Amino acid sequence: MKRLTTLALIVGLCTVVGLLWSYGPEDVAAAVVAAGWGAALVVLARVVAVAWAGLGWYAVFPREGRPALLACIDIRFIREGINTLLPVATVGGDFVGARLLTRRGVTGGLAGASMFVDLMTQAATQFLFTVMGLGLLVWLVGDGPVARTVAGGLALAAPALAAFYLIQRRAGHRVVQGLLTRFASGREWRALGAVDVLYDNLRRLYAAPRRVGAGLAVHFAGWIIGSFEVWVCLHFMGYPVSVAEAIVIESLAQAVRGAAFAVPGALGAQEGGLIALCALFGIPAEAALALSLIKRVADLLCGVPGLVQWHREERRFNAEPTAEERRGRELGRRLGPVLQPATLGPFYSYAPPRMSSARLSETEGDLKQCA
Repeated sequence: MKRLTTLALIVGLCTVVGLLWSYGPEDVAAAVVAAGWGAALVVLARVVAVAWAGLGWYAVFPREGRPALLACIDIRFIREGINTLLPVATVGGDFVGARLLTRRGVTGGLAGASMFVDLMTQAATQFLFTVMGLGLLVWLVGDGPVARTVAGGLALAAPALAAFYLIQRRAGHRVVQGLLTRFASGREWRALGAVDVLYDNLRRLYAAPRRVGAGLAVHFAGWIIGSFEVWVCLHFMGYPVSVAEAIVIESLAQAVRGAAFAVPGALGAQEGGLIALCALFGIPAEAALALSLIKRVADLLCGVPGLVQWHREERRFNAEPTAEERRGRELGRRLGPVLQPATLGPFYSYAPPRMSSARLSETEGDLKQCA
């Protein structure tokens, strides 16, 4: 798997370099410079979008056991940094986020279930966002190769999205239990217990349609906020586009990134997708590449602080024992004097029984006579 990821990274980098070389590094750099303050606004829009996604995660929690909103936003930046900048197939940061959430006082079952529900709401709203972009594309430009390609991708994504939802429901519970029973050997009872807790919390979260609906609404609005990056950046570069056109470019570019999840950072795929999409509205390839580079700057400026925060939290958590560890150490300290090995007697230890000096002399004498 690591070799495939490395190979995909190399291919992506070569694609980016090839595109920049083909369309002229000077022209692309000039377009980036022309963006000016628009680049700063793109970064600001990204910060707002990531924080908004943290609100969408917060919305699915029940009132009892809900973490603080700032905790969800903070960990959401960590998730974004890991998924965007590290070769983890865009989901590794979500599992790290669930684990970090348990350090904020959330139970493990609820943290894991909230992560799955949050991923589901994000995937569902991205699907709807792509459908919206496809409809606007057909309305603005008409049917064409790009529209047919996107429609085919949606046809493939729909069953995968449905399967991801069903695996979180009762049928998925039985499937996961069966797999663990078959492959978990003698430890299946612990694994099945953890799965039972996870699915109990999943049922609890999905049983509140208002909270799930709120998460869907927040995430869908977040995708719309992301379209502001395209709109403002192209305006500053001298290629004004309408809001509908910006939504088409952003929604279908995000679909391309999702399809290229195996490539770290969707290197090459994002650049090629933006070139094809911007060409539909008369925007040259140089500007499309500049837009992609500015988006990657936003990835770095939002992702690197998240990675730094992740490193700090791991160091702090490793230095500070958890509540269970503290209770275990306290219990060991109290029971230490009682459970000393010497109190168990020679029957349970490897030490030989003690003899008096007189008895030891007699034993040595007997041994000499035998010799």
